[in-house]
Amino acid sequence: MLCFLISIVGYSQRIYAAADIIENEAITETAAITEVEPMPDAEAMTVAGATADDKVTNCECKGVKLYGKIKIVNSFPDFKVKIVDSFPDLKVRFVDSFPDACGKWKIVDSFPDFTIQFVDSFPDFTIKLVESFPGMP
Repeated sequence: MLCFLISIVGYSQRIYAAADIIENEAITETAAITEVEPMPDAEAMTVAGATADDKVTNCECKGVKLYGKIKIVNSFPDFKVKIVDSFPDLKVRFVDSFPDACGKWKIVDSFPDFTIQFVDSFPDFTIKLVESFPGMP
């Protein structure tokens, strides 16, 4: 009987020791969870998961000049484009010859400079179709 009581006491001490270890680990995990990471720079923050390279700057997007011969495709485009009426990223004019300035696009079936797909949501950039003064707004 005495051996039984000693084993129960030893068992309960092991349970308390295990409970202390678990409690200490829970406290350190909680401390690790509550640590706050610093806010990213304003330049790094963009809408809808886009990166800074996805926006139009100097008539380029992702390192591609936004003028020249384009092909309109339904899948696997270089750029997804949305046509808007106000606040576009780029003003575009479709031309028949000499697409050699910012915003001038010539539609071709073969050997395009880049491909586009017209979408309604999550575009890489937005365009406004114009008859004069194509380029950056």
